[in-house]
Amino acid sequence: MSTDVNDSPSAPTGRWTMLALLCLAVVLSFSTWFSAAAIAPELRRAWALSESTAGWLTNGVQIGFVIGAIAASFLNLPDIIRMNRLMAASAVLAAISNAILLLEPGPVAAVIARGITGFALAGVYPPALKLVSTWFMARRGLALAGVIGAITAGSSLPHLFRGLSSSFAWENVILLSSAASLIAALGFALFTREGPYPFGRAIFNPRQIGQVLKDRDLLLVNAGYFGHMWELYAMWAWLLAYLSAALDKGGPTVSATASTLTFLAVISGVAGCFIGGLLSDRFGRTATTAGMMIVSALCALSIGFVFHGPTWLLACVIILWGISIIGDSAQFSAAVTELADRNYVGTALSLQMGLGFALTILMIWLMPHLAAFLGGWRWSFTILAIGPAFGTWAMLSLRRRPQAQKLAQGRR
Repeated sequence: MSTDVNDSPSAPTGRWTMLALLCLAVVLSFSTWFSAAAIAPELRRAWALSESTAGWLTNGVQIGFVIGAIAASFLNLPDIIRMNRLMAASAVLAAISNAILLLEPGPVAAVIARGITGFALAGVYPPALKLVSTWFMARRGLALAGVIGAITAGSSLPHLFRGLSSSFAWENVILLSSAASLIAALGFALFTREGPYPFGRAIFNPRQIGQVLKDRDLLLVNAGYFGHMWELYAMWAWLLAYLSAALDKGGPTVSATASTLTFLAVISGVAGCFIGGLLSDRFGRTATTAGMMIVSALCALSIGFVFHGPTWLLACVIILWGISIIGDSAQFSAAVTELADRNYVGTALSLQMGLGFALTILMIWLMPHLAAFLGGWRWSFTILAIGPAFGTWAMLSLRRRPQAQKLAQGRR
């Protein structure tokens, strides 16, 4: 095994400080992602929305992110524009578009505004992963896990706001998340910069997308990522509805218990990210991702059996699921940075995420319809196990290929 260059005397100073600053800004900016989902019950009553229609408040973000990520990939933006500037501008746009909900524009305009929010966050997520990779060679899996953990923490914040008090005005959730994103923009602009392991600058070359798509090793990494994304955002987006049904806490206000448990399930993913990062750097990308997806699939298959069980048992299952469902996420990104052409790493990351998030649109749309077809939410999450099962196959297939030696400094 190779030496951990980041722990050597010649390692760049300030890398952990830079990671901490970047992660803090990412947490703040991503508080806008699920801001509408956290207040969906209030918006449903105010605008007379069905549950499936309210789902488009989340799906709008997914669609916007897909458009933004694919556009950035096509134009090679993460490989052309300075990353801190791109992230700062994107965080400002996310704050503004998120705040449009305060105007109560109605469902159509709200979905469009959510789409712009997702479009903006596509200018934060892939560049953040690329930027932190310029600071780490060894321990890259752990560093990228920190960024994914920050995204997870930021995504959970609106649910925390709702869980703090059932009387917490929904407008305050929007105000706090928009203000947080503006602070994030300042953080990106003033305190983040590229590290000593740059990937190089690229020129606009759309042919690179075809080269990325034809690379069999990247194809297997992306297949694993797509299996991961099959379940991730569908679970995150509809867990509040699932828990509300399981706990039978209907009424004019959001169930504080359901909101708190949703927050705990999502925020537990932060621990999962760091666990996955540590395991991946020690035992390899493919083994860690496959292991996490096996646990996640088992949780999806078992949650229906505890639907009417004691709350503590349901909480244990969703927290374990929350840890495993995101614990592998950063390692798909790490694998791309290790296998892709170094001049187009940002493009490859954006393309991976754009296609992966496109899949989440289908799954977020499908879940309430499946629940209606099944007569309730109890068994609706079972279908999510298909994704991690497929992803496990893809990553174990990659493990057998020669190029897998590039992963995690030879640990595959």
